Amino acid sequence: MLFGKGQDKRNKDNIKGLFLKGVSKMKRRNHTRSIRRNICITAAALFLTGCGAGGSNPLDPANPVSLTVWHYYNGSQQAAFDELVEKFNETVGKEKGIYVQSYSQGSVPDLEAAVRDAIAGKVGAGEMPDIFSSYADTAYEVEQAGALANLSEYLSEEELERYVESYVEEGCIAADGTLRIFPTAKSTEIMMVNRTDWEPFAQATGASLEELATIEGVAAVAQEYYEWTDSLTPDVEGDGKAFYGRDALANYFIIGMKQLGVEIFQVENGQAALNVPREELRRIWENYYVPIVKGYFGAYGSFRSDDVKTGDLLAYTGSTTSAMYFPNQVELDDSAYAIEYMVLAAPVFDGGQRFAVQQGAGMVVGKSDEKHEYAAVEFLKWFTEADNNLQFGCEAGYLPVLKEANSKSMLDENIASQGLEVVPKTYDCLTVVFEEMGDFALYTNKSFENGSAARKVLEYHLADRAAEDRGNVVKAMEQGKSLEEASAPYITEDAFEEWYISFCDALNESINK
Repeated sequence: MLFGKGQDKRNKDNIKGLFLKGVSKMKRRNHTRSIRRNICITAAALFLTGCGAGGSNPLDPANPVSLTVWHYYNGSQQAAFDELVEKFNETVGKEKGIYVQSYSQGSVPDLEAAVRDAIAGKVGAGEMPDIFSSYADTAYEVEQAGALANLSEYLSEEELERYVESYVEEGCIAADGTLRIFPTAKSTEIMMVNRTDWEPFAQATGASLEELATIEGVAAVAQEYYEWTDSLTPDVEGDGKAFYGRDALANYFIIGMKQLGVEIFQVENGQAALNVPREELRRIWENYYVPIVKGYFGAYGSFRSDDVKTGDLLAYTGSTTSAMYFPNQVELDDSAYAIEYMVLAAPVFDGGQRFAVQQGAGMVVGKSDEKHEYAAVEFLKWFTEADNNLQFGCEAGYLPVLKEANSKSMLDENIASQGLEVVPKTYDCLTVVFEEMGDFALYTNKSFENGSAARKVLEYHLADRAAEDRGNVVKAMEQGKSLEEASAPYITEDAFEEWYISFCDALNESINK
């Protein structure tokens, strides 16, 4: 089903009547996507002012330009970034006449709010920074306000060619195809497993890690784990434990649908049409909502790594940056025990195309003057050089953005040459991704108006429904019903149809605000 900008919400009959996969449109869009990066590269060549190609340099080391950077890094990520900023200031920055000051805004929502307040000139807001971290949806909003610098004016074609193609493509959000988001650090998803508690389960049931390669396999293993843990207490019925959870349910929708051959957001000129075919969404529903309702999957804390720490889950799918938060022990109410871990590739739908999510904020440059914009790009180019970017990635869990830096050999070389101390979980996470990148294509949807609102629907609509219905199932079981009896009303064809209509309505409303 395709929903376009300006369409009214449809009732059940209209939804059935208007269903359209848009195959020919998808073919045209895939062709457009394949040439979009070339347009961005060509735009860089056409829009060069001469600065990026070795022309006039507006910097004067005797009169350094000062730059402010706003970001959302905290803890070890902030320490790693600040260390590199200091290194830049003492070396290349000193030589060229650039001094960078970095400030954490606390969190992604806090950073986005601070940027919006600065653009609006609200009382008490800080001045617009020269550089700030931004996800594509936020950057698109700021670009629409005319507040972003055209980075294509400061980068040559040869320089852009060094970066991973899909990272450059994601940053070309301007109407004329020019670059607005500088790729600085990216991430994707992996699967992490509590090896210590996996092994007795696998030995007792014959479950294999190979089953965890597919989403359907994960669901099957989760059911087996629930039933096995339930059997350990034969005097108590229905006390099986959840096996798996996932962070960022919006990624599950976007990447899951892409694996099934569907681009859920079809974007042209900043406007989105929705492609929400019933059968593909049925697979999404069956492999998340149903296992949640039955207790095979779970979501309890703020992040699924929290749930592993409390012993409520054995495995989860999350960002590569979450690896450092995977616990070293399980902490129960009255005891704790150490655990080991495994890092696996994120599961894909059985028979689906091998797509993995491309995520992580880039850096954007506020529109100002040539001197500040030029200096900002000089810093970002330095930050993304292989040695510097890998140093940051090793400490923060991010993937480097240059093609040459995305390999285990380059990672090992930099660890040795720079004497880096890398947390084993982060190292294993990065190397698994490097090994899998040849088999996976990275994907993220294009930015569009109201993209943030649409993503919130993907993030919460199904998750909230699943949590509520799981609570009702638990209550029914406490009153004496079996799991099958308690969950039966929630997993029927009618239940799916009701959710499907509600989901399509909510998603359509989000893009038509």
